[in-house]
Amino acid sequence: MRAINMAVSAALAAGGIAGGVSMASPARAYDPSVNGTFTATIIGDYARTRQVFHQEPVSRSTWTITTSCTTAEDCGGQVTSDQGWTAPLHMTDGLTWYARRDIPNWETCPDGTAFPGKDYVYFYPADPETGLLVLGSPILAGREETNGPSGACGTNLPLTVEQPIRLERIG
Repeated sequence: MRAINMAVSAALAAGGIAGGVSMASPARAYDPSVNGTFTATIIGDYARTRQVFHQEPVSRSTWTITTSCTTAEDCGGQVTSDQGWTAPLHMTDGLTWYARRDIPNWETCPDGTAFPGKDYVYFYPADPETGLLVLGSPILAGREETNGPSGACGTNLPLTVEQPIRLERIG
């Protein structure tokens, strides 16, 4: 008899668990797509090279971002700047967008020769005051890092400039 009571109890418990699952409200899918027009501000006041802060000009431009996601971890798109460049965007973690582009003649040497730079940008939705991650925020924050090639201007150490970036939705 005890074995039957245990079996009935187990069946009722399993039914209650299954019933509880079916009674739960459906989860909403998170869509991290970013679409719109943004003012992009590269904050040169906090530029760094080899972990040393130095002054670079503050740069403002308008970016148009178009993206789509097949899942929260599989997204792509592109960013187009009013400065005349376009770069592909991708995201694989549901939070941070990445772009990469080449900048011709980025590093100019004393002899007048110039070398291209590789520009990497990442950004995520952020609290406007703290810069901490906040899903769905109209403010995006992150960093831009531009690297020159090793050996440029006769030095083996590549030039790298890293700066914070802020994107504010304007349309």
